[in-house]
Amino acid sequence: MVAELLIKKNMNKKNKLRSLNWFNSKSHRRDTFVHRGWMRNQGHPSHLFDGRPVIGICNTWSELTPCNGHFREIAESVKKGVYEAGGFPLEFPVFSASESNLRPTAMLFRNLASMDVEEAIRGNPIDGVVLLMGCDKTTPSLLMGAGSVDLPTIGVSGGPMLNGQHKGKTIGSGTGVWELDADLNAGLITEDEFIDAEISMSRSKGNCMTMGTASTMGSMVEALGMSLPGNAAIPAVDARRYALAHMSGKRIVEMVKENLTMSKIISKKSFENAIKINGAIGGSTNAVIHLAAVAGRLEIDLDLSDWEKCGKDIPTLVNLQPSGKYLMEDFYYAGGLPVVIKRLLEKNLLHGDCITANGKTISENNKKVNCWNNNVIMSFDDPLVKDGGIKILRGNIAPNGAIIKPSAATPKLMKHKGKAVVFESIEELHDKIDDPKLDVDENSILVLKNCGPKGYPGMAEVGNMRLPQKLLKKGVRDMIRISDARMSGTAFGTVILHTAPEAAIKGPLAAVQNGDFIEIDVNKGLMNLLVDNETIMERLKNYQPILPNIKGGYQKMYIDHVMQADKGADLDFLVGKRGDEVKRHSH
Repeated sequence: MVAELLIKKNMNKKNKLRSLNWFNSKSHRRDTFVHRGWMRNQGHPSHLFDGRPVIGICNTWSELTPCNGHFREIAESVKKGVYEAGGFPLEFPVFSASESNLRPTAMLFRNLASMDVEEAIRGNPIDGVVLLMGCDKTTPSLLMGAGSVDLPTIGVSGGPMLNGQHKGKTIGSGTGVWELDADLNAGLITEDEFIDAEISMSRSKGNCMTMGTASTMGSMVEALGMSLPGNAAIPAVDARRYALAHMSGKRIVEMVKENLTMSKIISKKSFENAIKINGAIGGSTNAVIHLAAVAGRLEIDLDLSDWEKCGKDIPTLVNLQPSGKYLMEDFYYAGGLPVVIKRLLEKNLLHGDCITANGKTISENNKKVNCWNNNVIMSFDDPLVKDGGIKILRGNIAPNGAIIKPSAATPKLMKHKGKAVVFESIEELHDKIDDPKLDVDENSILVLKNCGPKGYPGMAEVGNMRLPQKLLKKGVRDMIRISDARMSGTAFGTVILHTAPEAAIKGPLAAVQNGDFIEIDVNKGLMNLLVDNETIMERLKNYQPILPNIKGGYQKMYIDHVMQADKGADLDFLVGKRGDEVKRHSH
């Protein structure tokens, strides 16, 4: 009822289409000729410029972003829906941040991509936007950029790959890499066997089919209400993915008529829902930093305390790698994210009145769904992990917080005291980690510095540090690891990440030295260096950070303006909404 009233209220307002300023200007006929005339060289007939909604299809297709390599086909399905609803679809490319190829890290370019998205939307004759996103950073960058413009917007994810199959066993993207790499270093498999797994893992179009960052962020899009129901889990090659794209194209035209903008869908309550859903699915740690950045663009106050409040006592229900056993294909067949949402709603854990892109509430969308496999989507009575939500740790080396994902960690390490083995850079770690003389055992705590937003730059996914070879050969498969870096959503282990402030700006993590004792207690949210404050301050005064030697270009601008992990690592001047105002004429 609330959703219906909001839509009626929006429709009653005078809703002049932005595109009319380009294609139907009476006061600037010459410019109208320019805008329409050059568009006509693509074969568009006159009637498409008659005042119907122009829908921009924001496409992150790229052959260098393999997860999004099928987006041309998805875009065609979206166009069919737009035409069916009486809109005019126009596809445009934006910067595509490839998780698997970009160096030093795709995260460095998330903010650049968001700038591209924002300016492309605002500067063009667009009334509503369909965001095509899949690979890790393409989802938050598109949401961030679109959020700063705040037009009617709907998201369409590319969907996960089919389950990997290798030598009669299921293999998960990313997760399988970390497992096989450990086996290779332990001498359990050969180099040829390692390489043989490549195509077995990546055997179809789509993004990672584990509950990595791509699938997590696809789930977050649905949780925030920014997609049609079911968007998160449909496999990339499933015909239903293309049907959803078609229906999303149809729906965005209606959203333009209703003036249903991003800020009318996403609220603080939407983010609270997303945090709880992230815990229930065993979602990626990267969701913490990406949701913070999206919230910042929409001018919604979201910080780590919200994760502490909303993530508390949320059981992990979805039995997917890296936390569990199954993969996204199984998740979809079991009922997908709607089942998880329904189970949380039944426990009164979600704000059921949050409106979504189809004009209905999240409660209305998910109240009639069924679970078809309780081994994949488990119950509250028998969850995968009783308290699996992201945990926030604070203490004298993380005054602004650090995070851990308990569902993918080793329970016995949740409370631990150990001696630090410190690496000042990722290069030092690579050089020394397998040195037989390295003073390390299974009780040690590996500490990696200078891998945060400014220090890498871009805060690379190196936090799930490879374990020393001598310990792998003994059968050790997990240790506590602490850094100011991120880790892949497909990774697992007792890994403490996003330590803020980072070492490169002399955050107290920089003060940790070899042999120091560190104590963590995840249940209490504590992480402390067992060294007195005076010593810490003296060490920081004398500490020389390892900073990237970058003289200019985007990367220099990034280092100068990037905020810390707890603030979403956005650029300080990009936070907030700048609106959809049509700017001056170009001729």
